[in-house]
Amino acid sequence: MSSLGLSADQESLYRYLLRKPRPDIGTVHADLAMPRLSTVLAELRELGLVDHALTAVPPAVAVDLLVRRCLDRTRRQFTELSLAWDVLTELSEEHRSGRPVQMVEHVPDGPAVTRRLRALLADNPGEFMHLKVQPRNDVSDFEDKPFASLLAAGLRSRTLFSADALTDPHQEPYARYWHGLGHLHRVTTEPTRHLAIVNRSVAYVQADPAQPNAGGLQVRQPGLVAMLADVFDGMWTRARDLDDLPLSPLEQQVLHALTEHHTDETAARALHISVRKFRAHVADLMARLGAATRFQAALRAKERGWL
Repeated sequence: MSSLGLSADQESLYRYLLRKPRPDIGTVHADLAMPRLSTVLAELRELGLVDHALTAVPPAVAVDLLVRRCLDRTRRQFTELSLAWDVLTELSEEHRSGRPVQMVEHVPDGPAVTRRLRALLADNPGEFMHLKVQPRNDVSDFEDKPFASLLAAGLRSRTLFSADALTDPHQEPYARYWHGLGHLHRVTTEPTRHLAIVNRSVAYVQADPAQPNAGGLQVRQPGLVAMLADVFDGMWTRARDLDDLPLSPLEQQVLHALTEHHTDETAARALHISVRKFRAHVADLMARLGAATRFQAALRAKERGWL
């Protein structure tokens, strides 16, 4: 039983007590001639293998206790070894950046966080996970050539954003644009805080959610980053695809008008909007349905229960 952590004396005494339950202590001394008998007996009691009446627990119970003890010891050793990976992560980043690195570091502002994100992704375009309130944070052009290049290089990128963002008509087209390029987007109704995770090894969170200009925290502690990644994965699973979003009231009216009127002009008049705006809404619906023609759009809308 040495492989389970018992010494030779401990095993000898346990086997003896299995054969002879509740012996007289003097008899044990005489039979085993063990100088450290009292100490070994106390050790077996501490392990839970012998009770105070000098009765050994059944072998199945003993082996189970010893295996669990070995597993606990192994877990503690792995925990200690994981500190070495923390050190390696820290040293590697210091070697790359030429500056001291902390497991949790305050980054002064949003642009600085973005620069760090881009640098990490440029070094290793592996996986990017992003939780945000809305997909588009400014009114700049959709085009982002460096990020598009990362997607082309194989970056696996996912963004979750709040359903509240859909009240802004500019947000969904932006999300669909990048979704079409491989930067996947989903919509969540759960509470959102800004979170970005690069390669499941570095995370960025808001330093103070109540102060948008307070910058961010860069987190490299593996256990904390893994927990944040698990939270994101869970939210992603529960979120809705862009194509599963319900129609807005206006989109519903446009869809019905498309099927009820023979011309765009009469459909637009019925909705009290311009022909140009009606056609723009129709184009958006067709893109959302992945339809090449209006007839195909009507069929797919009916399949989804929108009509």
